[in-house]
Amino acid sequence: MEIPSRLAAIQKRMESACRRAGRAISDVTLVAVTKTRSVEEVARVVEAGVADLGENRVQEAEAKIPSLAEVETREGGRPRWHLVGHLQKNKVKKAVALFDRIHSLDSVELGHKIDQAAEEIGKVQPVLVQVDLASEPTKFGLPETELLPALESLTSLRRLRVDGLMVLPPLAPDPETARPYFRRLRELGAEAFGRGLAGEELSMGMSHDFEVAIEEGATFIRVGTALFGPRAIETLQTAGPGGPHPPRARSAGNEPSEERGEHLRKDPQP
Repeated sequence: MEIPSRLAAIQKRMESACRRAGRAISDVTLVAVTKTRSVEEVARVVEAGVADLGENRVQEAEAKIPSLAEVETREGGRPRWHLVGHLQKNKVKKAVALFDRIHSLDSVELGHKIDQAAEEIGKVQPVLVQVDLASEPTKFGLPETELLPALESLTSLRRLRVDGLMVLPPLAPDPETARPYFRRLRELGAEAFGRGLAGEELSMGMSHDFEVAIEEGATFIRVGTALFGPRAIETLQTAGPGGPHPPRARSAGNEPSEERGEHLRKDPQP
């Protein structure tokens, strides 16, 4: 199946979920997660009608975004780039220069660094605050108990605009398993918005569970595999007495999908 056909199938799923929830499909933005995808693949996605692109790593975006500078959306502008993976503190300046929106602000300290970097280039940086609702030690995100105090602290930052919240629920084969996490994020988002601490955006839902996320109020869904197809099999060629080993695929059981990205492990901070 080619990218336009996959996109059409995703849009049908989005429309059905919006219909069930009594929402307009225009309320939900599809972010195509481009981790490990070639410039040519990403260009085809934009040509097919996607205007929002997500990258997990600043390094990959730094190489990819300039290569797509001449690619225009159907509306005639450039694609909007979202950082959907973990942001290391030493990559903040580059991230602020590259991305239209950062989905993974996970500490007040990081908020201050983003604010400072945005001040240096005269930019107001839209962000979403990542919340760890499952208390998983292997994931980033603010614990629920720290969310509102952190949002209060961030209100003093002139160059930071908190548009809403993001969540990455525990990975499970049944999409319904994610519903309580999506629902709780919606409740927290409504409380934060009611207090004037954040906007109403909710970034939640990936290839396997975005319909549930839409039903619970998602305004951004992060989709990679369902749009691009499975990633190419990576081979492991190890020279040894027995000769090279045969190609070995990385399965969903031992490697996170691109939508989950760098939220799944805590890389060492400098």
